Amino acid sequence: MAGPSYEENIRHWAFSSTQRATCSLEPGTASDVGIVLQVLGKNIIPFAVKGGGHTLNPGFSFTTGIQTKSCMTPNCGLSLGAGVIWDDVYAALERRGVTVVGGRVSGIRVAGYSWLTNQYGLAVDNVESFELVLRNGTVIDVTESSHPDLFFGLREGYNNFGVVTKFILKTHPQGRIWGGIVVYPETSVDQVTRATAHFSANNDDPKAQIIMSINYAAGNVSYVHANPREYTPYPAPGVFDVFLDIPASIKDVNTRSLLSLVLVASSLLEIALRGIFNTMTVTKYSVELIEAAINETLCSHCGLRTREELVFSIALGPTLVTSSAVFGSYSFIPAMPTALKRNSTSFASPPLHKKPVVPIVLSFGWTSEFSDDMMHDLFRKSTSTLFNRAISRGQGVKDAPLYSNCAIFDTPLERMYGNNVECLRKIKNQVDPHRVMDLAGGFKF
Repeated sequence: MAGPSYEENIRHWAFSSTQRATCSLEPGTASDVGIVLQVLGKNIIPFAVKGGGHTLNPGFSFTTGIQTKSCMTPNCGLSLGAGVIWDDVYAALERRGVTVVGGRVSGIRVAGYSWLTNQYGLAVDNVESFELVLRNGTVIDVTESSHPDLFFGLREGYNNFGVVTKFILKTHPQGRIWGGIVVYPETSVDQVTRATAHFSANNDDPKAQIIMSINYAAGNVSYVHANPREYTPYPAPGVFDVFLDIPASIKDVNTRSLLSLVLVASSLLEIALRGIFNTMTVTKYSVELIEAAINETLCSHCGLRTREELVFSIALGPTLVTSSAVFGSYSFIPAMPTALKRNSTSFASPPLHKKPVVPIVLSFGWTSEFSDDMMHDLFRKSTSTLFNRAISRGQGVKDAPLYSNCAIFDTPLERMYGNNVECLRKIKNQVDPHRVMDLAGGFKF
């Protein structure tokens, strides 16, 4: 009979990412992980490695084989176990007056965009070393000087090369900040759209950031929420006035800790839902593109394309009802053009593009497993619609790299890693010639 530790080890953020594994393991040390990898490789046993449990792509961090949970032991702020979530990291570092470049919502693992990205780059830009367990059980510390090829590959190359059990991150001074969440009714959507496009195009304050999400919740009208944030105790004059002056349904914005901001901005998908992410890349968040996303949010689920038809989509919604969809979100994450200009070596993904680019992150939630294929297909079509709209309006993003953390499971490697794919395959073949790590899910080189 499965016990509490088994249930916790297989549990993921979305219900669709939780499978009944044959058994679960929680190795206590990197050496233990090495022993496990040798046994799994020798006996060709499928397995999965779970970090924070936020993955939605089928089979990426869950399995019916052997479920392995990453170590979660945080050290004093610089050294983090691979299974640690940002909530715990921020809480530990708050007492020391420092922080790290990490996630913006509760419950996710070490990766991706951050509230500090405009100042310090992506989270992976701030990794100084990885503790890596190779397929033969060897444990090595990977730095830019000790293993430059592996250091390059591990920065968004995921589990192709072994199992990462620890990160060492740069820290940065951290005091109290100003920020929170504002939820707007549908009647304010046009104003929020214009405000977001203006902020994205004109913000020159690296300490000021927002996330703007357009959301659909089944049975309710669509709504918009924004997370304004200033990395000081008080907002710079005028930076967020346009957002704060728009009529809102909920407004929770004040001076608080970073942890408090992360918790108030918690992700909306709950464990009871099935779900999937996808992403597209653009050069700018124009008013027209945001409006196209609004139309997708309001109406794409039921084949409608105009806001006037919204009332009928909510009342009837045949596709929505049969697909059991209950949630849809399109998130815009403005970043300054200088945010991804790195001072160190390049890394696996995203490769540098000829123009500064930013992602749009899409997420859907539904209830029935029988709707999985339908929802995945609907999701691809919606992403394609927005992507084609961006291209038709002159955005040169046909070959722009996608944000791999949120790319749907069948995304071609070249769309995320560009010309880095062949180099990454060579590194993979050098460190894992017997392809033990292919027994685990994920994007594979």
